[in-house]
Amino acid sequence: MDTKGIDNLLSQLRSTAGTAAARSVDNAAASAGGADFAQVLKNSIDQVNSAQQQAQSMTQDFSAGDPNTNLHEVMIALQKANVSFQEMVQVRNKLVSAYQDVMNIQV
Repeated sequence: MDTKGIDNLLSQLRSTAGTAAARSVDNAAASAGGADFAQVLKNSIDQVNSAQQQAQSMTQDFSAGDPNTNLHEVMIALQKANVSFQEMVQVRNKLVSAYQDVMNIQV
């Protein structure tokens, strides 16, 4: 059994977990300093877009028969893009809900 792919996946998951932990620390520090909301939102949307473009590129490479592109890497990239998009949709829904709540406040 080839464990190279599994080891690669585990190392990617560990690096992603480390990045997520670093982001939570950075976000806490940025909130204390007063980060620009629009810039944070734009950066998040750009990251989602980048993940989707990377997944699309990998899909096209795999479909074209590129020997350097593995199916499991393509599937992982597609799932990452899907999860990040779903997260962005949920954030948008929360923002719209908060906006509607503020607009419904009686003055």
